[in-house]
Amino acid sequence: MPVYKAPVEDVMFLLNDVFPIERHNNLPGFADATPDTVEAILAEGAKLCEEVFAPLNLSGDQEGCTRNPDGSVTTPKDFRQAYEAYAAGGWMGLAAPEEYGGQGLPSVLNTIMQEFVSSANLALGMYPGLTQGAIAALLVHGTEEQKKTYLPKMIEGAWTGTMNLTEPHCGTDLGLLKTKAVPNGDGSYAISGTKIFISAGEHDMAENIVHLVLARIEGAPQGTKGISLFVVPKFHVNGDGSLGDRNGVSCGSLEHKMGIHGNATCVMNYDGAKGWLVGEANRGLNAMFVMMNEARLAVGVQGLSQSEVAYQNAVAYAKDRLQGRALTGPKFPDRPADPIIVHPDVRRTLLSIKAFNEAARALIVWTGLNSDIAHRSSDDAQRQTAEDYMGLMTPVVKGVLTDLGFDNAVKAQQMFGGHGYIEEWGMSQFVRDARITQIYEGANGIQAMDLVGRKLGKDGGRAVMTFFNEVGAFCQENAGGESLKAYIVPLQQGLGHLQQATMWFMQNAMAKPDNAGAGATDYMHLFGLVAMGYMWAKMAKAAQARKAQGDGVADRMDAKLLTGRFFMERLMPETGMRLARISTGADTTMALPMEAF
Repeated sequence: MPVYKAPVEDVMFLLNDVFPIERHNNLPGFADATPDTVEAILAEGAKLCEEVFAPLNLSGDQEGCTRNPDGSVTTPKDFRQAYEAYAAGGWMGLAAPEEYGGQGLPSVLNTIMQEFVSSANLALGMYPGLTQGAIAALLVHGTEEQKKTYLPKMIEGAWTGTMNLTEPHCGTDLGLLKTKAVPNGDGSYAISGTKIFISAGEHDMAENIVHLVLARIEGAPQGTKGISLFVVPKFHVNGDGSLGDRNGVSCGSLEHKMGIHGNATCVMNYDGAKGWLVGEANRGLNAMFVMMNEARLAVGVQGLSQSEVAYQNAVAYAKDRLQGRALTGPKFPDRPADPIIVHPDVRRTLLSIKAFNEAARALIVWTGLNSDIAHRSSDDAQRQTAEDYMGLMTPVVKGVLTDLGFDNAVKAQQMFGGHGYIEEWGMSQFVRDARITQIYEGANGIQAMDLVGRKLGKDGGRAVMTFFNEVGAFCQENAGGESLKAYIVPLQQGLGHLQQATMWFMQNAMAKPDNAGAGATDYMHLFGLVAMGYMWAKMAKAAQARKAQGDGVADRMDAKLLTGRFFMERLMPETGMRLARISTGADTTMALPMEAF
């Protein structure tokens, strides 16, 4: 059976040494987040994930969810008890406002916990994960009555939440949606239509399910400008907070999927279901984007999570599996063969995954801290910079971390040889589960186009120029000595390639948009490499400082520094390849007639 151990030690290195969390004590919720408290919280979360969630991952995949004749859905054996343990531990409200029953702690802790949960059991972790996105949307756009009605129970974990966007004919083009909302005359609306791919749309783990649904009010404009957002509970909520009759919403069927079998992915039918407007009429996408952006960042975390758990199992196998002898002679002469981890190509594969995992985790922690600054800082300039960063990095985190997370799950599976193709080893599940992360919450080609088409030029390029200046300043400040040269020089080269690619788009994509479309995915990955390279440079500097303290962590810091060097030597050079691809433009890509495909 696959195993999982939450990387608490690595996270604490990030929070104590790379991005010291104590520097943010001026923000609400941070004063209580002392290093000792944070470590205790994460250790408890790790225990839940390792001992309760992870053992159900393989069995949940094999059993899957079942739709019953009455439309109810039964989740895999023991999923409900595991979810109840999660809710009872207060994990749903870890970073939620105290006024609604949350703990008000930094949201970066919730982000870290999302990695642990998703690594342990991605399908199970999606139920609370979607709820947290719905909580975020209601906090920003819900009325006071809606907040009081739904948030306490959702934060408690007694109720869960969903997001209902697309329909059978829509895909990403939500302007085509047909779900309609007819005013009832009492402030509510009758919602009718069909939504597909609704994760956690129906299940047996919570008393109520709060659906956030996109629909078009009767007479509203066509296209995206006529879309509104509604809150539609599975059960009506009475004035005293108790549950009333069943609403007109039901699960029509369960999707038969490649992976995440333990999560109920539903076709949801709305038959005059009573719903209430969230935010302004015809501004539903604006309100839903709060949840969508939360979800996109969470999906990036999922990409890392599958890379991490697949890596852990591949390493354990590589240390145990005996096959062949080291090229330089036997390393274990008393055994019939050496473990495969002595072979250079096996090490190359494992180090590629490890170097990504640690950089991606740092990028997620940095992004989580920026989210806290954007939502909690009283300094307008500081908050604006953080908001700019979040807008710029959301498509990068979602697109790059899920593309590479899937690639790494495949690489880890390869370490098992034929056993990797056999279901009971669990590696196939990591590959299958990781695959969806590249597709949902906006397929990664859409993320790339969002980055190039919207985020680069937003506010005159303010966000991307701030990023360039920050990385460039770090390189300049640390370029003098030899100790960081192995990290700074490749980072400077990668940053130069990213700046050249950005300039190329400015010169060649305005008059010919296909140039942007053809180069967008390469640009997104080029950006991701530079962002992760920046993380490695910062981690290397922190590791050298920590090692100099002489507090018994020299071996661990040496391993960190070697992993960072591997990233710079073997992965960062891909920035040149990405730039070369971008610079070819779109002519050849667009020249082939459709009939020739």
